Amino acid sequence: MGRGGIGGAVAAADLENSDSTRGFVRDVKRIVVKVGTAVVTGQNGRLAMGRLGALCEQVKELNFQGYEVILVTSGAVGVGRQRLKYRKLINSSFADLQNPQLDLDGKACAAVGQSGLMAIYDTLFSQLDVTSSQLLVTDRDFRDPSFGHQLRETVVSLLDLKVIPVFNENDAISTRRAPYEDSSGIFWDNDSLATLLAKELDADLLIMLSDVEGLYSGPPSDPQSKIIHTYINEKHGKLINFGEKSRVGRGGMQAKVAAAVTAASKGVPAVIASGFVTDSIIKIMRGEKIGTLFHNEANVWDCSKEVTTREMAVAAKDCSRHLQNLSSEERKKILLDIAGALDANVDLIISENEADLAAAQDSGYEKSLVARMTLKAGKITSLAESIRAIADMEDPISHTLKKTEVAKDLVFEKMYCPLGVLLIIFESRPDALVQIAALAIRSGNGLLLKGGKEAMRSNTILHKVITSVIPDAVGKKLIGLVKSKDEIADLLKLDDVIDLVIPRGSNRLVSQIKAQTKIPVLGHADGICHVYIDKSADMDMAKRIVLDAKVDYPAACNAMETLLVHKDLNKTEGLDDLLMELAKEGVVIYGGPVAHDTLKVPKVDSFHHEYSSMACTLEFVDDVQSAIDHINRYGSAHTDCIITTDKRSADTFLQQVDSAAVFHNASTRFCDGTRFGLGAEVGISTGRIHARGPVGVDGLLTTRCILRGSGQVVNGDKGVVYTHKDLPLQ
Repeated sequence: MGRGGIGGAVAAADLENSDSTRGFVRDVKRIVVKVGTAVVTGQNGRLAMGRLGALCEQVKELNFQGYEVILVTSGAVGVGRQRLKYRKLINSSFADLQNPQLDLDGKACAAVGQSGLMAIYDTLFSQLDVTSSQLLVTDRDFRDPSFGHQLRETVVSLLDLKVIPVFNENDAISTRRAPYEDSSGIFWDNDSLATLLAKELDADLLIMLSDVEGLYSGPPSDPQSKIIHTYINEKHGKLINFGEKSRVGRGGMQAKVAAAVTAASKGVPAVIASGFVTDSIIKIMRGEKIGTLFHNEANVWDCSKEVTTREMAVAAKDCSRHLQNLSSEERKKILLDIAGALDANVDLIISENEADLAAAQDSGYEKSLVARMTLKAGKITSLAESIRAIADMEDPISHTLKKTEVAKDLVFEKMYCPLGVLLIIFESRPDALVQIAALAIRSGNGLLLKGGKEAMRSNTILHKVITSVIPDAVGKKLIGLVKSKDEIADLLKLDDVIDLVIPRGSNRLVSQIKAQTKIPVLGHADGICHVYIDKSADMDMAKRIVLDAKVDYPAACNAMETLLVHKDLNKTEGLDDLLMELAKEGVVIYGGPVAHDTLKVPKVDSFHHEYSSMACTLEFVDDVQSAIDHINRYGSAHTDCIITTDKRSADTFLQQVDSAAVFHNASTRFCDGTRFGLGAEVGISTGRIHARGPVGVDGLLTTRCILRGSGQVVNGDKGVVYTHKDLPLQ
């Protein structure tokens, strides 16, 4: 290994999103790819042309980038058996058909199938302007000491010419009794052949493509089974029971694992992955954690990973205690230094963010997600100013909420204190990292952050900028950046270290997190926000509010998704004008049953929808109570608004809508921590716990009880005179 990876599009940009245990692919140049029979053929035994085409395209891409790819393919026996069955069938008499005898000699199948299989490879590669070559070997060949030397010379010559060597065992002339059944010799199937070639040809990586995603802890069909991303022989070797062999090949998963373990022991890392995924090879070369990795240092990684996950959380807690010991002015200075560091690194932050945006666009992400990812100079300046605003807030730590004289010279105090360590899981918005970090520092908490992989470069540079100014007296591990999705499961088990989890994302994400942890979860769900226009509404005001709620920032969670209108306003000039203005802004309007029938707009499938951020659902309701019922049924308890001049209707709406934020005559876009004067927010909680709505510093604090005495004891309450008198806080 270590001949220097080619880099290029696969290894340079995408390795930012790679897993640390797959970092060795940076040094990979020569790759052996083994394709199983289940990948080459379909259920009916015929060639799976779609999968073969995707395989050849991936090999061509790697070949173009300078990687040396050697292909080991199965499937000849299967293809030959299918052809011979057909040939025997059409040459059969009626009597033969009555008593079919379709047992076929495996060597004959191999001889017939090999030419057809190679013809397909040659055709597919030729279409991609790639030259392939066929090399058939047998177990007996490798018994000749000079064969290995000659094989290496031939393969190196082909690779220098950018030719793809395609290997297969020559089953037709194998000396073993039944090569497709006899497990003896130097190699005994194409899995073991691939391992042998990887060693003989000095490969840097062996990729084995199968019909499953990798090695599982149990049957892949069992919902309780989990994929093993890194195989540890000492850990997994005796725990896994293998099922039946492949439906068409001769080995199955047990043969692949044995071959992969052998390759890893000889210094060639191996990955077993799905050949049904059209870009699995490319993803492996990007360093993404797919399939099961076999590596001779994996046992070290496994231990260090478990330690690192816990150590990261413990370090954040230790640093948070150092942070709490600082004075208010010292904590304020840290925030001001972070704001200054953001201002000083605008160009660097934008450069990394633009790389994320380009990758997201190339990957076909929705425009709304790309919009949430974007960091412009003005946005970064605004983030710096919001941090300065947080720094200027009253210090919340040790703030006394209540002071009571319990008895003479016995004083009780209830005070704010930090929660401890927060784990924030957020998607696609790198600006959230900055806001959350500032709030955590102001509230004296340690912090672990896991952002979406689509914004990895942006998150990484922001984390680096922020932690660079945290003083050594606190420790830069106060804020940890979790880069692997797989680490989340480990962190969620640390209920003895992590004190609160805040997932910012969909209801599904929040539900998944809650199901996986004992740690309290403050859920930030998706935003299905409503605006209701009552019959007494000022329509000029309604137009301003509705346009702002929908168009100001359509991708925001507090943007309007559903417009409810009193039925008396249907087909009025004011409503028609409003809808026309929405259409001019590019808003696509869908209709509920009534709106669809009366205005002929496209019908909505579900009021709890997930359409484009520039879509809006319109529906007519009978009265304010109908609007309230609709919101409580279909809304997400985020932010909802009524536009009306009727105070009674407004009060009814404000009291009965069961959402975290309920507005009267104001845009839903005001539901924001900064706009509410909280400085920033870690998210908007739609649950019903201590923090609801935009969660600022107060939501990241809990309380502790302080009791100051002068030697008092309970002693059965004898001699204690309780006064329970409120005392001034100052």
